[in-house]
Amino acid sequence: MTSRRDADHVDTDSGAAETNSEPRYLPIADHGVIGDLRTAALVGTDGRIDWFCCPRFDSPSVFGSVLDADDGGAWTVRQLDGHITNRQFYLPDSNVLVTRFMSEDGVAEVQDLMPLTKSNDPDHHSRIVRRIECVRGHVRFRTELTPRFDYGRAQTTIEDRDERRVDLVSDDLTLHLRASVPLEQDSGVVWAEFTLDAGESATFVLSLDDLPDSEFEKDCAADGVHATVAFWQNWISQSNYTGRWRETVHRSALALKLLTHEPSGAVVAAVTCGLPEEVGGERNWDYRYVWIRDAAFSLYALLRLGFTAEASSFMDWLTCRFSGDGDEQAGGPLRLMYTIDGGAPPGEQVLDSWEGYRGSAPVRVGNDAGHQLQLDIYGELIDSVYLFNKYGPGISQHSWQQLCEVARWLLDNWDTPDQSIWEPRSSPQRYVYSRLMSWVALERMIRISRQRGLPGDVADWMRVRDEIFTQIMDHGWNAELQSFVQVLDGDQLDAALLLIPAVKLLSPSDELFTATLHAIEQNLVSDSLVFRYNTGDGDDGLNGSEGTFSLCSFWYVEALTRVGRLADARLALEKMFTYANHLGLYAEQIALTGEQLGNMPQAFTHLSLISAAINLDRRLGG
Repeated sequence: MTSRRDADHVDTDSGAAETNSEPRYLPIADHGVIGDLRTAALVGTDGRIDWFCCPRFDSPSVFGSVLDADDGGAWTVRQLDGHITNRQFYLPDSNVLVTRFMSEDGVAEVQDLMPLTKSNDPDHHSRIVRRIECVRGHVRFRTELTPRFDYGRAQTTIEDRDERRVDLVSDDLTLHLRASVPLEQDSGVVWAEFTLDAGESATFVLSLDDLPDSEFEKDCAADGVHATVAFWQNWISQSNYTGRWRETVHRSALALKLLTHEPSGAVVAAVTCGLPEEVGGERNWDYRYVWIRDAAFSLYALLRLGFTAEASSFMDWLTCRFSGDGDEQAGGPLRLMYTIDGGAPPGEQVLDSWEGYRGSAPVRVGNDAGHQLQLDIYGELIDSVYLFNKYGPGISQHSWQQLCEVARWLLDNWDTPDQSIWEPRSSPQRYVYSRLMSWVALERMIRISRQRGLPGDVADWMRVRDEIFTQIMDHGWNAELQSFVQVLDGDQLDAALLLIPAVKLLSPSDELFTATLHAIEQNLVSDSLVFRYNTGDGDDGLNGSEGTFSLCSFWYVEALTRVGRLADARLALEKMFTYANHLGLYAEQIALTGEQLGNMPQAFTHLSLISAAINLDRRLGG
C-alpha cells in the first residue's frame, strides 16, 4: 500500500506510464532507485532497470541503457497482453519499490529491492530481487536481461547451470542469475516468459555471490520483502522530525541513506553519471564520488534529523581526510572530492561508443574536477566539525590537531584564485564564495577552540578572519548592482551568496544582504526556481546552458525564511515540492518546462530540502 499523497502524486505525474509505446529513453524523473548501502540501481516506471553498477556505486556499469539505449544493457519486465498502465510507489517508509501493471486482464506488481536486514552485516550479499506477483486476474509477462559489463566494453559470456540458473561472466566480474521459472538465453540475452494467476508470483535474483538454496528461497517469499521493508522503517523511525512536511523530509532522508556506502561511512553525490544538465549538451558529469562539500551539508542534515550514528560514521570518514593527504596538482591539503575509499577519483574518460542520454554526448566517467582547487571546501568541512561538536559527541583531540594544520595552510592560501563551488572549466578566479567560506573556516575554528578549550592559533585565526571580512566588504560588493557578486570587483551574480546569513557573515536584516537577495530574485530566480549563475556569458569554460539548480532553490527558501518573508518562503517551498518526481525524488536540476535534469537522486538537493523544511517549520511554529 502507499500513502494518499504518494497515490495522488503517482496518478497525476510521470508515475503513470503507458508501457505499450516503450520509448528508447524514459524521462529522468520517471525512475525510482533501490539500493543496499553498497550500490544502487535505477528502475523506470515501465519496469526497466537501466542503470546498475556492481559491486559499488563507482564500479563500471552492468546495465547502462539510460546512457545508451541500444548498447548500454538493461533488465526489462513487460506485461505482454492488453492495454497496460503503470503506477510506481515505495512501500511506506522504505526503499522497496513497487511498479504496478494494470490492464483489463489483471493487475500485477513488480517488487524491486536490494535486500537488507541489519546494519553492518558482515555476511551481507549484494543482490537485486525482482518479485513479480499477480494481484488480480491472469497476466502474462516477459523479462529480458541484457548485461553489458564495463560500460559495454567487456565481452560477456552467459553460461547455463540448469534451467533456472545462469552465470553472467566477464573478465573482471561474474554475476549469478537465479529464477523460480525456467530461463532461456540467446544472443547475449537471458529471458523468460511466464503466466501468473491471482496469488502466484515469480522471482528473479541477480547476485554478486552464488547464493545457497536457503537464501534464494527467502528472496522468493513475501517475508523476504517484508524484512527489508522493516529494516528501512526501523531506520527512519529514529528521525526526530515531526513537522509539517514529515513525509517529504523523510523521503529525502531515505534517499540520503541510499547514497551512503555503509562499509566506509561515505555518502556519494548521486547514483548516476553522465545524465545531462541540458539535453543534447556537454555538461554531463560523473557524480559517483564523495565531495567534501556535500559531506559537510549531509552531516548537518543527518544531525538535524537525529541520525547521530550515521553522522558519527561520516565524521570518522571525514577525519581520515584531515591527515594532509591532499593533491599536489590542486595545491591544498585536502582534495575537494574522493572515492568511497578516500582515494583520488579517476580522471575523466569519454565513452565514445555511447550516444548519451537522448544524444547528450560526451558520456564521461571519472571527474577531472577532482584536481581543482576549491577553497570553499575548508569552510564547509570545518563548519561540519563545529556542528558535530554542537549536535553530536564532538571531534577527537587527534583530529583537532590535524584540523589545526589544515587551518594553518588556509591562513597562507585563502586569497589564492580557485574554481570555487560550481567547478567551472575556466581559469581560476578570486571567487567571493570561496572567501566567504574561508571566513567561515577560521571563524568556526575560533568558536570550537573557545567552546571546548582546545589549543590553537586563535590570534592568527582572528587576524586573517578579519582580513577576509574586509576584502569581501570592499571588493565583493558591487555598488552599481547593489549586490555581492561572484568574483572580487566583478559584475556577475552568484546564488551561492544566498548563504551569507546562514553562515552568519551578516545578519539576515542587514541591508547589504537584503539588497543581494533582491538582485538575485530579479536576475536568477524564475517562479521560485533559481539558476546558479548566468551561463550565457560563456565564462565558465563550457558551451550551452543548464537548468535551474534545485540546491539553490532550497537555499532561496532558507534565505526568505531568515529575512522573515515566511509566506514567500512557504510558497516557494511548496512549489519546489511539485517539481519532485512521483516518488518524491529530485535530480540535480530542473528545466523551465519542469523536466528533471542531471544525475539522480542528488544528495545536494535532498539535504538542502531537509534544511529548508526544518528551518521554515521552526519559524512557522512547528
